[in-house]
Amino acid sequence: MKLVIVSGRSGSGKSTALHVLEDLGYYCIDNLPIGLLFPLTEEALKTASGRLRHMAVSIDARNLSDEIANFETLYQQLKACPIQTEIIYLDSRDQALLQRFHATRRKHPLSNDRTSLKEAISEEKHLLEPIARLADLHIDTSALSMYELRDMVKQRISGRSEQDLALLFQSFGFKHGVPIDSDFVFDVRCLPNPYWDTSLRSFTGLDEPVQKFLESHEETEQLLQDLIQLLERWLPSFRSSNRSYMTISVGCTGGQHRSVYVCDRLAKHFSEQFGNVQARHTEMPHIRAQNLQADKAPENAHDS
Repeated sequence: MKLVIVSGRSGSGKSTALHVLEDLGYYCIDNLPIGLLFPLTEEALKTASGRLRHMAVSIDARNLSDEIANFETLYQQLKACPIQTEIIYLDSRDQALLQRFHATRRKHPLSNDRTSLKEAISEEKHLLEPIARLADLHIDTSALSMYELRDMVKQRISGRSEQDLALLFQSFGFKHGVPIDSDFVFDVRCLPNPYWDTSLRSFTGLDEPVQKFLESHEETEQLLQDLIQLLERWLPSFRSSNRSYMTISVGCTGGQHRSVYVCDRLAKHFSEQFGNVQARHTEMPHIRAQNLQADKAPENAHDS
């Protein structure tokens, strides 16, 4: 039997994640009072072969604050039951959450005449901290569309066997901020930067010209081998300590060349050792959009 607890701040995508789990065959309950969580698992154990064999529940700030504060005690009781329990915690940067609430004009569950939206978003982070610190999987949805979030949840949950360690290698640009769901963060800005070669500027680390440029410098392979050696030494230790998910972030300045190349190389290497390995390049959608605009610019200039 398996129980997935979905939590996170309002506007971070909990409903989307729950819908994905429902599509995967989970019996889903939104906004379950924490006090009913243990009775639900007891009922599920009685009917282990029925619809409750795989369950997913959403727990958020609409619960009583005292119940959230005591969540760890209940969670330890759940871990003692013969049921596999995982917590998925979704979150976004404050500015992204503000923009989403302004766009949808929804009311935040903690906002009122005395508490502004910004204050409610900040307060909710502290309120849910007892759940966040116990999460098996953190997902930063700041830059994810609804469809990208659906794909990520599906890939990371459905593609993992019970005893396997699911790995996500993601590239990012430091100028856009470090992903808040990172377990490891590696800075590869020490490598030669293809950006300063104007003939390579429009390419990415997935393109052969950039790959050849980086591979022509000895330090690129040295850095890669050091990172591989570090991860090969410690990832088995995380797996043996019952970690279910690891997110390894690789950053360069803009998230287009060096981090993409290193991230892709690492993902390919470890896909031979782990059953569920994903590669994600967080800045790629923005880079493609910029390149598309650049390609259209001369045409637009001519038309004007």
